[in-house]
Amino acid sequence: MTQRLTPTAALLLTIPPILWAGNAVVGRVVSPLISPMTLNLLRWSFAFLLLLPLAGSVLRRGSPLWPQWRRFVALALLSTSGYNALLYLALNTSTPINVTLVGASTPVWMLLIGRFFFGTPASGRQMLGAVLSIAGVVLVLCRGQWGLLLGLHLVAGDLCVLLASMGWAYYSWMLAHPTPESASIRADWAAFLLSQVVFGLGWSLLFAGAEWSLTDARLHWGWPLFCALLFIAVGPAVVAYAAWGAGVSRAGPAMAGFFINLTPLFTAVLSAAFLGEAPQLFHALAFVLIVSGIVLSSRR
Repeated sequence: MTQRLTPTAALLLTIPPILWAGNAVVGRVVSPLISPMTLNLLRWSFAFLLLLPLAGSVLRRGSPLWPQWRRFVALALLSTSGYNALLYLALNTSTPINVTLVGASTPVWMLLIGRFFFGTPASGRQMLGAVLSIAGVVLVLCRGQWGLLLGLHLVAGDLCVLLASMGWAYYSWMLAHPTPESASIRADWAAFLLSQVVFGLGWSLLFAGAEWSLTDARLHWGWPLFCALLFIAVGPAVVAYAAWGAGVSRAGPAMAGFFINLTPLFTAVLSAAFLGEAPQLFHALAFVLIVSGIVLSSRR
């Protein structure tokens, strides 16, 4: 399939940042009720139950999944389990502004990993687009006051975010280069996602077990937590990952990486709507910078 940014691909790649921004807002609201690793485990457990009626046959004996199990173990570690685990760990020692700022390096890692591991060179136009996109994220993080960046100090948690960004970039390139043996699974989005989730649950269970063994974990059941889990299982988990995979297959990982930087902007907008934080002029300017980076990089 020819990879280019079509209106359909742009829509598919815009849906995940919106839903992941909603995940951040909901996660902030329920943080007093549940520990982060436990939240991630329950989210993917709910997603597993949602996907099972749609694609349960992929787990049966004789399915093409099992000869490819090593590949799906790696995909699950880089996405559904490891990526989120590293972000949660980062927030224990770092600040949200650091976490999001370091995470804005994802488009650069997309280009570099594509160049050195998948033989896809990055053009000067793409690198300039990455700079514009990252500038938009920085503008949101410093709230239009560039002097705030002078007080930024990197800590151990920022290394976790850096590793998470690199892992997500490699995951996206793996999506764009499926093996011939996994073609039948990739053709069905539900089966492809369930194949990752089933192994991701193993990783998530391992991380949650460590959380309950080594930290003061918490879990307070109630309707607010149940509704939050239902939302993040349907939206940021199932719908977002399905849209991301479809968008990457159409536009390519390098282009898709730029859309991730829409997440901080959408987070600011949703925070304004649900947490009473009014939007500012710098939000509009950041949107212009991020979209300009996407448009510039997509031009041939």
